[in-house]
Amino acid sequence: MKFIDLEKQYCVIKNNVEKRIHNILEKQDFIMGSEIQELEQKLADFTGRKYCITCGSGTEALQIPMMAYNLSKTDAVFVPSFTFFASAESINLAGGTPVFTDIDHTFNMDPRSLESEIKRVIQEGKLTPKGIVSVDLFGRSADYEQILKIADRYGLFLLEDAAQGFGGSLHKKRNGSFGDVSATSFFPAKPLGCYGDGGAIFTDDDALYEKMCSIRVHGQGADKYDNIRIGINGRMDTLQAAILLEKLDIFEDELIKRQHVAEWYSELLEGILELPQLDDEYFSSWAQYTIRAENETQRDYLVSELKKRDIPTMIYYPIPLHMQTAYKNLGYGNENLPYCLHVSKRVFSIPMHPYLKKTEVEMICQEIKQLVK
Repeated sequence: MKFIDLEKQYCVIKNNVEKRIHNILEKQDFIMGSEIQELEQKLADFTGRKYCITCGSGTEALQIPMMAYNLSKTDAVFVPSFTFFASAESINLAGGTPVFTDIDHTFNMDPRSLESEIKRVIQEGKLTPKGIVSVDLFGRSADYEQILKIADRYGLFLLEDAAQGFGGSLHKKRNGSFGDVSATSFFPAKPLGCYGDGGAIFTDDDALYEKMCSIRVHGQGADKYDNIRIGINGRMDTLQAAILLEKLDIFEDELIKRQHVAEWYSELLEGILELPQLDDEYFSSWAQYTIRAENETQRDYLVSELKKRDIPTMIYYPIPLHMQTAYKNLGYGNENLPYCLHVSKRVFSIPMHPYLKKTEVEMICQEIKQLVK
């Protein structure tokens, strides 16, 4: 059994993918080919955004807009500590300083912790609040009703990190459409993934769009040899765009199948372990199906025993960002952001992809039930 079965997905799109790749090989149009523009338009339409800019990775999709905001080391950008490293790393790469917030029961940024951290930073006077990076973790939207209000109240930009949430929605508004600018990743394991690294940025802001287009190609101006700012080499390969175009055609169907898998899990594991929420307001893209054991000992036991039964699991994330070595200089300790620490010792994820059969889900759940008992 595979944690994410990309091979089954490839069998569905194999012929069309190979045709597209062959066409690019014939044209020899490997960088910024016509497939890039086609993909950007379709992704913009999908999210309801005015603009989409593709780029070379999900990290670049976060870094490029951050660079467009001209961050300095005294600029604070608030980000949840329970997420992948790139959500915070991109702030440093763009010149700013991350300030970590706690999460709530949805695994996403806790608005109360966010406002508390903003007030603390203002009171201390060492950093200037500049922006917020929210994360749609495991496929579920963050609480944008509250986070957007806080961003407006303190005059902060909001960057939505939809790397795991792309395809999900809140009140039928797609992830990737919240805040001033949004970013996503097309890493192969993501709900919409390519066959390498890739990413995309979304915005409705004309000036921000023009600036990010420049940053994506070495800070290029009107003339390709007149660079008007410092940028990066952030272009997406045409081959990856071609693959994503074919995957995008089946994406809506896969999202529905992911929902069915999540519903099967939730029905079969109810009362056994603490499960992710299912509700009508939030439509999750189910990048992962993450459950919580009673404690670290039970979690480690379940992970070990499931591996013996050839059922793969993953732990996202065993160490919150504020406790990782790279951020020790910021001075966080065990007393900070307690819910992040609590959750990190209990969570583990079980297989999740659109091609899981109900019989496979039933087998996984039966093994988990027996182990818990």
